[in-house]
Amino acid sequence: MQGLLERNRITTLMNPDISNMTACIENVKRAVLLNLQGPLDPTDYNQLRGRLYAAKDKLPKLYQQTVAIPFILALDELGQQGFSDLLARDPQRNGIARLMLDIAHCILQNGEGYNALATDAFQEIVSDLYDGFLSAEDRVGIKLPDLSVIPALVKWGEPDSGPYTWPSDATVAFNVGAALVNLPPANAFSGLLAWSSIPHEVCGHDILHADLGLMEELSRLVHIRLTEANIGSGLPEYWASRIDETAADVLGVLNLGPAAAIGLVGYFRGMNAAFSGQAKLRNAGPSRDPHAADILRGYLGAYATALLKFDQAEAWSKVIEAETDKDLTGIEIDDTAVDAAAAKRSAQIVATTIMTEKLHSLENHSLNEIQNWSNKDENIAASLRILLQTTGSLKEEYRSGYYAAHVVAAAVTAGLSAHSDLDIIFNRMQSLLKIMHDTNPAWGPLFVQHPGDITRHLLYYPAAPEELFL
Repeated sequence: MQGLLERNRITTLMNPDISNMTACIENVKRAVLLNLQGPLDPTDYNQLRGRLYAAKDKLPKLYQQTVAIPFILALDELGQQGFSDLLARDPQRNGIARLMLDIAHCILQNGEGYNALATDAFQEIVSDLYDGFLSAEDRVGIKLPDLSVIPALVKWGEPDSGPYTWPSDATVAFNVGAALVNLPPANAFSGLLAWSSIPHEVCGHDILHADLGLMEELSRLVHIRLTEANIGSGLPEYWASRIDETAADVLGVLNLGPAAAIGLVGYFRGMNAAFSGQAKLRNAGPSRDPHAADILRGYLGAYATALLKFDQAEAWSKVIEAETDKDLTGIEIDDTAVDAAAAKRSAQIVATTIMTEKLHSLENHSLNEIQNWSNKDENIAASLRILLQTTGSLKEEYRSGYYAAHVVAAAVTAGLSAHSDLDIIFNRMQSLLKIMHDTNPAWGPLFVQHPGDITRHLLYYPAAPEELFL
């Protein structure tokens, strides 16, 4: 069995395979059209306070002290009248009321066991992505972020809004010391490619907002580099004004590898198929949209992938670019036609700038020095792709040696490959993430911010037998 796994792992390393893309798009579309709703908003002030008091004790001390207790105290200060006023001021619940209710949902859903397995799996990938970007080991020579470094809390709800986050500079309005991340409730059971969006929300928005001045510096550099390259058609202003979403896409690739880029291509197609009947990337980027046009985000992901450190980076980049090309018709930004070659070149410059520029806000380090996708990461993901497509019990040797990001990356790329059973892969992914969550020290009785910092520093590293004479 081990020999078969190794041969299959080598095959998956040689040939990026996305021949199951159509099935993955349909899987996303069906999940969207289910329109499953999450728990009802807790709008009864007294009942909510009682539930929060009960739920907080089910959270780890880390989240009791940084989220639950501060939020309860903020509600106490508001009082019933202030609570009702906030709801009245935001009747559509898109602003301050949505934030307040989402904080409550995060505490209640985690504390009351809503969709327990899926919630724990979701929380584990979020916690792992934070740990990979913020632990002391990964930020040698770089100060900790200015705002929250606590992994975000997760919730399910708001299906019409899709995946989204409230960064820590928003949650501080209620004295909460962590960001929040949301997925539509259907994605607790289906829509595998939606999980490729999690690094965009977590490593992107939440971390970008935690380092003061980082977004502004990236925006300025992107504009400078595009202008220096004589890129016209308003593209320097277009990309620079969308730096929040754009940098989040690139950070997703740094943390999840090619799965983040190709996963978003399929996810956008599935979303568009559900809402418009067209399973294609949109070529238009209206001025009111804070994101770049879908087609540009496809190219951005392709060119960011090419800059990763693993041997297959160029092969994956070409696959993603070719897949994006399939939907290319005529690019428009702000109702103005843009030459496709210039648009592609701009995406390449933007990806390079965001990933590799030395940044003052990061003590003269680049983002790809903090996190990247290496051959080791790809080897682990390749092995996990095989494991995720089996149905046997998870033996002890398969329960360690990898991170949650590897599991999600493997699930996305396995789902895109030929003859994949998406239900098996999805359920297997959640089971592995749940196992990891159950042993995560940050969710135990101690106050642990970054589990990656809990490691012994050995004087001598024993090599495996096969490494002794290399």
